[in-house]
Amino acid sequence: MSIGSVVDQASGSWEGSNGFRLMPTDPLKELPAAATLSVGAGGYLGTLGYTWTHPEDGAQEGLLAFGIAGSDNAIVALWADSWHQHPEARVCEGNLDKSGVISLDNDYGNGWRWQIVLDTSKTDVLSLRMHNVIPPEVATEEISAGPYVVMSMELHRTA
Repeated sequence: MSIGSVVDQASGSWEGSNGFRLMPTDPLKELPAAATLSVGAGGYLGTLGYTWTHPEDGAQEGLLAFGIAGSDNAIVALWADSWHQHPEARVCEGNLDKSGVISLDNDYGNGWRWQIVLDTSKTDVLSLRMHNVIPPEVATEEISAGPYVVMSMELHRTA
């Protein structure tokens, strides 16, 4: 299977909104977002370039490059975002299902993890969700261990 055979139908430009929050007890703040999804290298590599607006820090951008890594639909990705984890890029691993959903994971230190889900399965909506995973040893009564949504981007094709 190639990236192109699964996500090529979602290639193109997308616009919409992005919900962002820092802590799981904060409400998601909806602001404008956009993205361009493309497939290259003969269908074996995909890229998602995206822009979003942080409620206090303004315009931000990110890039996710992903490809098949061996068998069993394993995916490897390189991810960088101007706000989330600058200045270093993160290597993420995960999988691609046949419908076009890419699920990625990155341990960024001391049990804290990012989970990224790019859903290219629909023809009219492209979504990108990012979860921060709280390790059990830092959970509190107010904030439980496990993943919570930090970003939830929902985009529609721009023509």
